[in-house]
Formats: sequence, structure tokens, C-alpha cells
Amino acid sequence: MPLDNSQNQATNAIYVFIDASNLWEAFKAKGRFLDFEKTTKYIKEKFSGTSIKAFYYTAYPAEGTRNYSLDGKHKFFTYLKKALGFAVIKKELKRISVINEHGEAIEEKGNMDVEMTIDAMLHFKKYDTAIFFTGDSDFLALVTYLKNHGKKVFIFSSENNVSQELRTGANGYTDILDVDGVWGKELKHRAELEKEGR
Repeated sequence: MPLDNSQNQATNAIYVFIDASNLWEAFKAKGRFLDFEKTTKYIKEKFSGTSIKAFYYTAYPAEGTRNYSLDGKHKFFTYLKKALGFAVIKKELKRISVINEHGEAIEEKGNMDVEMTIDAMLHFKKYDTAIFFTGDSDFLALVTYLKNHGKKVFIFSSENNVSQELRTGANGYTDILDVDGVWGKELKHRAELEKEGR
């Protein structure tokens, strides 16, 4: 009776969890946006993935809180979902009134750590390797738990925005600024975009 080789082949399902606010620091340092299609292809090849699924976590400004259009941002979310098959988890930035040395001010908060952690645990049985695009030391407990339960865990961040604990606590760390071939269009400042009428 012939052997079924398909059962002997190891699978490596990769789940990628991307913290957009952490990545923004890398964009600013590089002066470019990541090309997410090239990035997921790079990760799949680097870790010999048999499949890859990406989650993108972002908080966006509430309508009427900016003097520019947010249409481009929402089109980008649609592109990630429709063209690349990403799961996009988004929420409106929370506006909190605070008192500081200058008087009353509005602070915006949009932390997505809890959402990322819940999804990493919710999909636990579906992946072999977890990739986190974040530099936040708060994720160390999650990374440690996943490693202790048989998952390979890798951190992607940038030198200017990663905690030492997280960098050394995973199975490996990659400085995204040093990766060639994954960067896309130039990052333009808001003033430049307004000059171009965007």
C-alpha cells in the first residue's frame, strides 16, 4: 500500500499581527511606506510558510477632527482587505479631555494591544508561527505564553521603536528598516500633500 506523503510534510501556517501605530515610527525613520504585498511575500519565503494570514490593527481619526479628507485612509483599508486578503481591525481614536501645564487639551488614544492579543489567542490552533509588528514590551507576556505552548514567535519592528525585552524575548527579531525590497512609495508630510491638493 503506497504511503500518503502529504501527511508527513510539515506545515508552517504563519499569522502576522501588525500594529499600525508602531509601524508608523518605522515609516517615518525610513521615509517610505511598506509595500504590504511584498512584505507578506518576503515573510512567507523567509520562514518557509505553507500559508500566511495577516491582521492589520489601526485607530483612525473621527470625522470632523481633521482639516483634510480621510478618504485615502479608508481606501487603503479596503485595498488591504479586498486586494490582499488582510483582516483589518479598526476603531475610531478616542478623544479624551486632559489638563496639562498649558490648560485643557484633547488627547487621542487608539491602543490596539488588547485586540491583537485576543486574536492571537482566538486563532491559536490555526498557526504554527506568529509574527508581531510591534515593539511594545507589553506583548512580552503573550510572546512568552505562545513560545511556551509550542509556537514560533518573531518580532518585526525598528531600532528606534522596540523594547529590549521584546527584542530578546521572541525566537527572533528583524529590524524592518534593514529589509530590502519591501518598501513602497515615499512618505510625504501633510504639508507637502496639501500643496499638491490632496
